[in-house]
Amino acid sequence: MIIDCDRCEMRNIACDDCVVTALLGEVPGEELGGETAVALRVLADGGLVPPLRMTLRDAASG
Repeated sequence: MIIDCDRCEMRNIACDDCVVTALLGEVPGEELGGETAVALRVLADGGLVPPLRMTLRDAASG
């Protein structure tokens, strides 16, 4: 999974409630392995961290 804050539709909308900002600050272009993504999802499901709010923009829309 590649976390690219520059391409996220939720940038500047839900950053304050995103696990990336909570743990790392804004990280344009950071790659997270599958196990890390699963671990973040488990932590979010348990209410320990906010969920990943990243939603990628469609390449055609900019």
